[in-house]
Amino acid sequence: MLKNSLSSNGRSFALAPIAAGLALVLSGCSFIPTYERPAAPVPAALDTGGVAVDPATTATEIGWREFVQDARLRELIALAIENNRDLRLATLNIEQVRAQYQIQRAGLFPAVNGAVTGSRQSSGEDTISSAYSAGLAMSGWEIDFFGRVASLKEAALAQYLASEEARNSAQTSLVAAVASSWLSLQTSDELLALTEQTLKTRQDSLRLTRLRFDSGVSSALDLRQAESLLASAQGTLAQQQRQRALDLNALTLLAGQPVPPSVLPAATGASQQFSDVPVGLSSEVLIQRADIRAAEQQLIAANANIGAARAAFFPRISLTASFGTASDELSGLFKSGSWGFSLAPQALLPIFDAGRNRAGLQVANAQRSIAVAQYEKAIQTAFREVSDALAGRATLARQAEAQLAQVEAESERFRLAELRYRNGIASFLDVLDAQRSQFGAQQALSQTRLVQRQNQVALYKALGGGWKP
Repeated sequence: MLKNSLSSNGRSFALAPIAAGLALVLSGCSFIPTYERPAAPVPAALDTGGVAVDPATTATEIGWREFVQDARLRELIALAIENNRDLRLATLNIEQVRAQYQIQRAGLFPAVNGAVTGSRQSSGEDTISSAYSAGLAMSGWEIDFFGRVASLKEAALAQYLASEEARNSAQTSLVAAVASSWLSLQTSDELLALTEQTLKTRQDSLRLTRLRFDSGVSSALDLRQAESLLASAQGTLAQQQRQRALDLNALTLLAGQPVPPSVLPAATGASQQFSDVPVGLSSEVLIQRADIRAAEQQLIAANANIGAARAAFFPRISLTASFGTASDELSGLFKSGSWGFSLAPQALLPIFDAGRNRAGLQVANAQRSIAVAQYEKAIQTAFREVSDALAGRATLARQAEAQLAQVEAESERFRLAELRYRNGIASFLDVLDAQRSQFGAQQALSQTRLVQRQNQVALYKALGGGWKP
């Protein structure tokens, strides 16, 4: 009974404040290894390919609303951030991991419960003893002498921070994916309009060739070639229509809802759809990427788990206590003199566990090594992505200029070939060849411009843009 415990353990109760103070002092002990950020396994500087740099500003400081200049695309990205299910899952995961951290943090403090107990026991043929108690009870609170619980709390905190960074990384990917898909849809519209225009031109050419054939001026070979070229344009038109539908479906999935017509891209791309992305010389700018920050938090969590695994080799001290009233009769629970309390500390020292604790430490060390490798791989992947985007930034502009010059030359060639054919100087085969080359050059120019604009988005994403710290 509580009352009896008070009388028989008075000396222990006198030492309770001293034990509590000692517990507070020793609870600062921690076996977590000192964390040091691993050196980045990449060159110290980025190869910007002659592109101007701005070391004072990083892409993470430029929000996506500042980066995206097209009002329609900004509106669509806002819809996607609000409705995209992958981003929503990443956000909800933060809430889950935050609650798990709070659960782990609660282990540092005792849990106090209201407790009412009663028992009746036969101690002889005609003797029945009763015991009743009511009050506050604390069961099995681990006094964290060696930092095991604190280490687990630190690991849970790092997991929580990693989930936040994972959500930021998901937003970066979402912004880039929406922008890229929107540009693809815009290019599909351009190619569809170009194909329809080419189809109309080839229909006119076939009509003229059939008239010339009926008049005996053109040969059957010219007629069949014109028919073949028209059929090719019809097949390309169906292909472009299918590609546009696929692009719209992809955009709908990213937006998380049907895409409003008001945010669909215009038929022709604006001259300046995105702002310039600042590029720093040092590869340290990659540390600001959300996915790398998440990988580092996972590494910190694995490092903290080592502290918990080390602490498992030392005694685990727990305390059970209660305070309240006790009586042999239910009616005497709250009478004067029935109040008391009890303390029951317990220490468990590992002696033989068949290697369980040693294996737990090996697992924790292996998990940290895995986290280091994952962190280094994230940095290497980021460096490669930035380098690829910078390489494209330095060459795609020149490629687009060259293909524009080719389109102009092929257009003039087609005009001259058609003029020579009408005057009977050149064959119809020259006209068809010039028309085919012109169409191919126009398609290639549209595709190159798409890759050029998507490369701007890829560079913004690779440098960690799309969210603000």
